[in-house]
Amino acid sequence: MSLTTLLVFAGALFAAAGSPGPSVAALVARVLTKGARDVLPFLAAMWIGEGIWLTCAVAGLAAIAETFHWAFVAIKWAGVIYLLYLAWKMWFAAVNTTEEELPDAQSPLRLFFAGLTVTMGNPKIMMFYVALLPSIIDIHAVTLAGWVELVATMFVVLAVIDLSWAFFAIKARGFLKSRRAVRMANRASAGTMAGAAVAIAMR
Repeated sequence: MSLTTLLVFAGALFAAAGSPGPSVAALVARVLTKGARDVLPFLAAMWIGEGIWLTCAVAGLAAIAETFHWAFVAIKWAGVIYLLYLAWKMWFAAVNTTEEELPDAQSPLRLFFAGLTVTMGNPKIMMFYVALLPSIIDIHAVTLAGWVELVATMFVVLAVIDLSWAFFAIKARGFLKSRRAVRMANRASAGTMAGAAVAIAMR
């Protein structure tokens, strides 16, 4: 695959993934409330989820989506329910600000599941790979090597974007020095997480 094609794909993905959406909202909310120490499974699942959508697009998404329609619907609603559950936990989270209590560890498997469901059910991600990607590159001309190059480019772009969002969330978290500030951040994050769930559910 030509360098020009990869750069166009990278630019389009950067614009699409860099703009706030359910996935970014979930990531920022997670880091604000629990810190970044255990967020890597969440990030990895988000990137793998996008890799799955990219692979589906290259392989012929229409046929795959039709065959596994109910699986995608189930994943979507599982993600919505789990995001609402996380929002509920964030709203009622403890506001202890001591270093020993922050961040709170969580099961890597649960974090991975949360990241995967958010990504697989995210309408913005679906639309990028279903509608926009075929207008950027010739899907039918993508070889196995081309697919590998696209996936590698995708991982680099997403790593830059998501780690940047996480970094800014970490900096914002550093300003939470009082119980009131922590409570406000927790509830703002809960609202953001619930909003992400609603955005996924409405599409």
